[in-house]
Amino acid sequence: MPAVNERARVERGHTCDALLAVGPTAPTLCEGWAANDLLAHLIIRDGEVSNAIGAVIPAFAGRYESRVAELKSSDYAEVVEKLRQGPPRGSLFAIPAMDAVANSTEFLIHGMDVRRANDLPEPARDEEFQSWAWSQLARVGKLMLRRPPVALALEWSGRPERVVRAGSGNRVVTVIGEPSELLLYAFGRRAAADVRYVGLESAVEEARH
Repeated sequence: MPAVNERARVERGHTCDALLAVGPTAPTLCEGWAANDLLAHLIIRDGEVSNAIGAVIPAFAGRYESRVAELKSSDYAEVVEKLRQGPPRGSLFAIPAMDAVANSTEFLIHGMDVRRANDLPEPARDEEFQSWAWSQLARVGKLMLRRPPVALALEWSGRPERVVRAGSGNRVVTVIGEPSELLLYAFGRRAAADVRYVGLESAVEEARH
């Protein structure tokens, strides 16, 4: 039986592969972040709680920024390999169930942040990948799209019975794609998501941005 956090481990590995492929100064889909900024974020998030709080609490911002600078000045390949090894002992994410819940989608999206910004192909994945991605979209889609510009219906391409709805109103746009692409859309990377839109032209324009 696969480990409960196997998907998190796989996507972590794909993200590390992409980071190594593009190098530290390559762009990402995260505005203002190069690959080494994203790498530093993931290392700190993985198990440096005292530094991570600086990303959300202004009073501790200096600590966070100092640690980011330290990581960015370190050997890039070595830091990537540190990330590949998984959450450090003592981290909440070292608990397999927590790793599965918190890191599977996190690493999928951040891996795509690197690959899409640098025209890298998506890695080969197992036949259950899109079903898993759909389960994640069903779990977090409405939360990530809690204030959409128009009412949205996110539909699995070729599976019109599989729909996640968000927003309300009479102006409805259906966003159609593979579940992983719909996840990318839901996480705000709309221009990079390989999806198509069905709806009034004016509403579709709003849904694209």
